[in-house]
Amino acid sequence: MAKSVNKVILLGNVGKDPEIRATAGGMTVANFSIATTDRIKGQDGQYTDKTEWHNLVAFQRTAEIVRDYVKKGNKLYVEGRLQTSSWDDKATGQKKYKTEIIVSDLSLLSGKGEGGSEGGGGYTKSNTASYDQRTPASQPDYADQGITDDDIPF
Repeated sequence: MAKSVNKVILLGNVGKDPEIRATAGGMTVANFSIATTDRIKGQDGQYTDKTEWHNLVAFQRTAEIVRDYVKKGNKLYVEGRLQTSSWDDKATGQKKYKTEIIVSDLSLLSGKGEGGSEGGGGYTKSNTASYDQRTPASQPDYADQGITDDDIPF
């Protein structure tokens, strides 16, 4: 059988505070969504933003970190995999589908006080690495400069 890959990498902002619950077995589960935005140049030469919403699920220690540190507006870097589930709608009998991203790695990129968070800033959680605190990069942000694709020399 040929090797296959199911990997998702997202960089976006949390849409609302995460919903936290525990399973009957005591496992912590966090459900939340993040928005990613693409800037698209229209035929008229004007740029418009297209926002895509992604549903995420985190389990166990990652869910606890989401519970403790992730708030609406936080900027996150997330790695995970796609998982689709299906069920029959009891009211209509139609088959329904839901695709979610199962989080394996999570990094909080918002600084202190950004995105409605009192703490946070540079926290990283990975299933393969220990939970640690990192210093946010102090590099300039040119987002307000209005740089477009036409400004890039390649």
